[in-house]
Amino acid sequence: MVKIIAALLGWQVAGFIGAIIGFYIGNYFDRGLGSFSRPLSSDQQARVGACYFETTFTLLGYLAKADGRISEQEIAQAEALMARMGLTNDHRRQAIGLFKKGSKSDFSLDDTMQQFVSICGRQNNLKQSLLNDLIALALSDGELHQSERQALESVARHLGISKALFEKIIEMIMARSHFNSTGSSDGYTSSASQLEAAYKALGVSADSTDSEIKKVYRKLVSENHPDKLIGQGMPDDMIKLATERTQEIRKAYELIQASRK
Repeated sequence: MVKIIAALLGWQVAGFIGAIIGFYIGNYFDRGLGSFSRPLSSDQQARVGACYFETTFTLLGYLAKADGRISEQEIAQAEALMARMGLTNDHRRQAIGLFKKGSKSDFSLDDTMQQFVSICGRQNNLKQSLLNDLIALALSDGELHQSERQALESVARHLGISKALFEKIIEMIMARSHFNSTGSSDGYTSSASQLEAAYKALGVSADSTDSEIKKVYRKLVSENHPDKLIGQGMPDDMIKLATERTQEIRKAYELIQASRK
């Protein structure tokens, strides 16, 4: 449909030659739109899932080695992450092997990211989820070291994520960590600092309108919705982190809503 419209526009602008150019440009967009709208087949989901799993754990090893050495604390954090995911024994052994692979001196970030983008690049939610998980792990000790930041910036560039968005994601994840570590037991009352963290967790401000906040909240929930991510190829035993993110986002939103009533 797009190629026909583009051909007609090309004819009006530049005659026969314009119609041909418009047709080929429109055909390119038709193919692109078709690939985005079609759901993944079971084989495609398996391929994407395997690539996502491999990329995640090799990058965790790469991130841990970013400062030149892997500490016992970083190993413990990686093991805790595997436990949170509830990996099967086979997947846990595979994850450990991938972590070691990513920590080796001959590991190629460029090759790994090129493979990921070629296989998973059309799934924007997976790209965002990958970066979210890596940043969250880097922040699990309460601090983002300069070497970790530089490594994450390189990953973000390969994913096509801008510097501004990268910094925004870091701020949001840091705020969610603070919000959930200091939040009240009932989930609705809060101190001023908790409320401030809740706003940052959603990437909004106290000056944002109710409708603006609701729109952002729905977008974040949609991006991290387990069913959507599984449909895009995320492995079942890695979906738990996205589920936790959705709960954190919902908790922050509910706190903001309660404070505005």
